[in-house]
Amino acid sequence: MARFTGLLPATPVICLALMLSACETTGPAPDATPAVPQPQQPAEPPPRVVTPRLAAAADALTRMAAMQERLYRIAAPLLINNADLCKSSTRNLLGFTARNRYWYPGEYNEAAQIAFEMGERLQVTGVLAGSGAARAGLRRGDNLVSAGGKALPVGPNASSTVGAVFGPLVAKQASLALQIERDDKTRDLTVPVTRACGFVIELGNADNINSYADGQRVMVTRGMLQFAKSDEEVAYLLAKGMAHNILGHATSQRNVGTIGSIIDNLTNVRPDTSMLIGSGGIKAMPAELDAAADHLGMYLLARAGVGIDGAPAFWKRLAATYPATVLNGYVANHPATAQRLAAIDKATADIKAKQAAKKTIAP
Repeated sequence: MARFTGLLPATPVICLALMLSACETTGPAPDATPAVPQPQQPAEPPPRVVTPRLAAAADALTRMAAMQERLYRIAAPLLINNADLCKSSTRNLLGFTARNRYWYPGEYNEAAQIAFEMGERLQVTGVLAGSGAARAGLRRGDNLVSAGGKALPVGPNASSTVGAVFGPLVAKQASLALQIERDDKTRDLTVPVTRACGFVIELGNADNINSYADGQRVMVTRGMLQFAKSDEEVAYLLAKGMAHNILGHATSQRNVGTIGSIIDNLTNVRPDTSMLIGSGGIKAMPAELDAAADHLGMYLLARAGVGIDGAPAFWKRLAATYPATVLNGYVANHPATAQRLAAIDKATADIKAKQAAKKTIAP
């Protein structure tokens, strides 16, 4: 990756030879060989100066990327194995996410270059396990060059305009010809589209213990990820958020705009945490709707191969540690713990009965 140094090339040093002679002639001896000029070598650019502030920003981006990658890995079987239950939210997906340096604001723009070697091109930031992209060999860190023979956008507006290229291609084709750059070499991949739930899985850059679903997205905060003791517990949260989206609860509760603005804010590297004061404007989920989402969520988990026996203990621990009195925590937004636990128990019994009878696991 080319780096701007801000320095001019070093001026070549001219060495002068002083010749001493006993004779009075000033020219070279008759048998002297004229010096052959040597080609000048380009000056090596000095290494990038990484200030402590820039190093800290790069470290923050690296930690965020690791958390987002974990979420994406846990979400993969939930999204792919439940496509038939997601109804109108099921989509043809390529199974990867991509950004370039301009997605990050201010000093994080340069930090992205240090942390991920991001430049003008869109770079793959996550690959959905089990997706067509994963099967085709796409990797995190690959740079995107073209899709379907069309050059992909680069520069400041690439992230916002690339959808106009991918969208029509994915809608019409069973696979997509993708050209990437890896290790300074271009490679051609054929990426099959993947039928999956089209929910976007996001990391929230805040320490409050919560998870949000606005109908199209599911977000888990950094604080909640730290609270969860295992990937299985994170899956409980993702499945519950997916269930709320499938059942249209944000829309029916008229919470789409409020929750959507919180998700938009918390995806920023530097979110405005004042939006989390109090309830954040989110209406508490009614008990019957929450119970319905928990019931469906258990089916989503079972179909994805996630163990469901630990779910009641997780939700009890969450309610005991961060009760409804903790504003803008998960239980404050979902206060009907007793009803939800009852729905989980019933769904678990139904699922195990179907598994024993070797029946299709469907609500």
